[in-house]
Amino acid sequence: MEYKSRLQSDDMDYFFKAILSLQNIEECYRFFEDVATINEIKALAQRMHVAKMLEEKKTYTDIVEITHASTATISRVNKCLNYGSEGYNIVLDRLKEDNEDNEK
Repeated sequence: MEYKSRLQSDDMDYFFKAILSLQNIEECYRFFEDVATINEIKALAQRMHVAKMLEEKKTYTDIVEITHASTATISRVNKCLNYGSEGYNIVLDRLKEDNEDNEK
């Protein structure tokens, strides 16, 4: 079954195509610094860190201590990991595969 997002629109498609056109981390920094506030970018990065730690079975206490995320944020990310659209899981699995490939 094909996934259909509630967010889907021509504008969102264009935005995501722009992101997919980025070729390296420097280009990501350049684009995201222009398109979002520093706090917005840091919040997204924090959520990814929380997702990674949850996947590693870290406790909420450890996650709060290391990331300074609120328990509400941790809970929201955990809910997405378990019942969401699989977005975090797709990315975390690919990053894990890339890391394993780089270690070989």
